[in-house]
Amino acid sequence: MDTFTAVSELVRLAARDDDSDMCVDTNDFNGEHMGARISSVFVILITSAFGAFFPLLSSRYSFIRLPKVCFFLAKYFGSGVIVATAFIHLLQPANENLSVDCLGAPFTEYPMAFGICMIMLFVMFFMELVAYRWIETRTDEGKGDSTHTHSAFGDESVFVRSGAPEDEKKALQDATDLEATAEGSEEGGLAKDQQWDADHYGHERTHQDPEVIGTTKENKAKEGYAGNLLNVFILEFGIIFHSIFIGLTLACSGDEFVSLYIVLVFHQMFEGLGLGTRIALVDWPKSRRFTPWMLSLAYALTTPVSIAIGLGVRNTYPPNSRRALIVNGCFDSVSAGILIYTGMIELMAHEFLFSDEFKGRKGFKNMMWAYFVMCVGAGLMCLLGKWA
Repeated sequence: MDTFTAVSELVRLAARDDDSDMCVDTNDFNGEHMGARISSVFVILITSAFGAFFPLLSSRYSFIRLPKVCFFLAKYFGSGVIVATAFIHLLQPANENLSVDCLGAPFTEYPMAFGICMIMLFVMFFMELVAYRWIETRTDEGKGDSTHTHSAFGDESVFVRSGAPEDEKKALQDATDLEATAEGSEEGGLAKDQQWDADHYGHERTHQDPEVIGTTKENKAKEGYAGNLLNVFILEFGIIFHSIFIGLTLACSGDEFVSLYIVLVFHQMFEGLGLGTRIALVDWPKSRRFTPWMLSLAYALTTPVSIAIGLGVRNTYPPNSRRALIVNGCFDSVSAGILIYTGMIELMAHEFLFSDEFKGRKGFKNMMWAYFVMCVGAGLMCLLGKWA
């Protein structure tokens, strides 16, 4: 069966609610541990908030500022957590929900969860292509029509008035050449790995003013900020989808409530650290100074609010009904696709292969430490998948 045909059939079946529904329309709620269930709203709120807000607070306030190595560990530990969450805590449960026999065709005939996840991977890639093209276009517009120059002072027209005598322009060029020669002699004694790469912008590295609109560094900073912003919002979107349903599941769970409660406390804290670290690493401008706090707050509130809603509808919400299985499975598949793409492309490939963090003499050693920490984060989340 074609993937897109199966997905369209899925939408039709999700809305069906007739006598042919053979799925269980009740939940496992047994009325026990009501005090603990109510406390889970506040406990998970605290642990989620700690994970999401602590990296932000530590990066902004000196009285709780931690060494850089702590951010290094949290950053790559969180990367492993997010990748493991996608496969173990999202894709596998989604496949279970969308493969239940009572759903009938096409669910029993097609791996629906994997199909939806694959579609999301292509959707994410297309969105990123469009977004980066738009960012590139906006950046190019900001450059204007200024002519490229190798002058250390940038565009000569900023300093030399129109119609200036040729000897005045020549004097400016001589000063530029003299300074370049002096820089070359100073850099001659530096170690090879301390010198700048001979890239397109190397000749103007010490003279670019990031405050001047249209300079190379300013444009590169814009691109980096826009890319980081896009990645953070995508990551937040995928995680929040997942958080809604785990809150409902915890509230309506039966005999497995105690083990699920304990696991979700650590699950939310680890996931929050991964998200919070990524939010804290973005260089937010003053015009968006409240955005990181709002993103962290949204994550911290989602699961506790879902638990509270689940407790309110504990006697009527049927997590094993046809509609609930399909909706839960679809959302988990979508979230899995988002987090797999973000984890594999942005948090692994980009961070390890294309960033400047692991360049230099100690680069490979630091990379191996980052890889080890990431594996530890993924391993712990995989272990938690045994119970939740």
